[in-house]
Amino acid sequence: MTLTCFKAYDIRGRLGDNLDAGIAYRIGRGFARALGARTVVLGRDIRQSSPELAGAVAQALMDEGATVLDLGLAGTEEMYFATADLGADGGITVTASHNPMDYNGMKMVGAGSAPLSPPQMGQIRQLAEADEFGPAATGGARREVAEAARAAYVARVVEFADLDALRPLHLLVNSGNGTAGPTFDAIAEALAARGAPLRFTRLHHQPDPSFPNGIPNPLLPENQPVTGQAVLHHDADLGIAFDGDFDRCFFFDETGAFIDGEYIVGLLAQEFLTREPGAAIVHDPRIIWNTRDIVAQAGGRPIQSRTGHAFLKAALRETGAVYGGEMSAHHYFRDFACCDSGMIPWLLVAGLLSRSGQPLSSLIAARRAAFPSSGEINFVVDDAAAARARVEAAFGPDAVGRDETDGLSLDMGDWRFNLRASNTEPLLRLNAESRGDRALLADGVARLRRLIQDSADG
Repeated sequence: MTLTCFKAYDIRGRLGDNLDAGIAYRIGRGFARALGARTVVLGRDIRQSSPELAGAVAQALMDEGATVLDLGLAGTEEMYFATADLGADGGITVTASHNPMDYNGMKMVGAGSAPLSPPQMGQIRQLAEADEFGPAATGGARREVAEAARAAYVARVVEFADLDALRPLHLLVNSGNGTAGPTFDAIAEALAARGAPLRFTRLHHQPDPSFPNGIPNPLLPENQPVTGQAVLHHDADLGIAFDGDFDRCFFFDETGAFIDGEYIVGLLAQEFLTREPGAAIVHDPRIIWNTRDIVAQAGGRPIQSRTGHAFLKAALRETGAVYGGEMSAHHYFRDFACCDSGMIPWLLVAGLLSRSGQPLSSLIAARRAAFPSSGEINFVVDDAAAARARVEAAFGPDAVGRDETDGLSLDMGDWRFNLRASNTEPLLRLNAESRGDRALLADGVARLRRLIQDSADG
């Protein structure tokens, strides 16, 4: 049986179509056997199907003789942290993050929360597809570790905050009825105990598998006004919104305006280069000019990586980079097992606002003017290769630079763009930027839209 739920670095599938409890069981056994795992951390998100799928994975791991360290309802980054902190042989979170209601999946790591290599993913897939595991082993067990694991995780996250610098700030937090609420509350409680002068207004905070306010994906423009308007209504200094498993957080300034992810990457890169001059900073290849300019000015070393959490994590481990960021709002920290976190970034941004005495809009304004960007534009296409070929034929001859780290990036001189297929959804994604020329950027994006749409329609 071919399992089409295996993606480049994750499991993601439509329930009842290419993912169910039986498939999850086979993946769990394949994971334990491929890694030789004796202890595995297991967490799950709030989706209706997640308890059943997590139960199937837990049984599979136990049938391979492994001990399951069960986090219960927890964010993906809590699994990452616990896998490293508890010295487990691997970790799995059952989650579909921001995908539609009828999807679910898994994010998986090895010992030390290292990303799984393509050969490891290939072996897990081969074992799961063959489904020749034989009788269950003995000795498997399931231990609840949620309370202690969360306490250790919260203590580590709070260490990233500059508590002495924090000034009174009012933060509007939109958890999107996803998994973030309880974990956020634990962090807020720990900050209050340490005297942090932060005040929070919570929106859509209660985890709810029915997602009454829609699937939490703040990257989509149609999902952003609810947080922006709430920032204004509550007169907050900063808005924060999480995706479903909260390994990404998104920012809104005090005017309610959404801040594109690449500008946050630049801010955090600057923060870490202040802490560690000359350090390496990893970035993805979609929107790069703002980050590279900031890193160069701060004396750091920019390193480009293929898009995706497995690739960014590997790059941090290989280079010793202190921080890595993607414009899609994944932020990676060397001192957090080289993993991504959605909770650490807002603590860092609160510290930046406190020390600078400026609102977020002021901190970002000059960077937006110097390097305006398009925001991510998604296209549903039947043939991504054909769409790319049309774009390459039209723009390639005039390009002054070309890069294929991930998809197609063409440097047109004063503007550039990246066109790539999504690793988790049937979408073609376009991102573009310019050197201060918004009109040139708008014209280029309009031309690209026509070409890609023509491909989709034809």
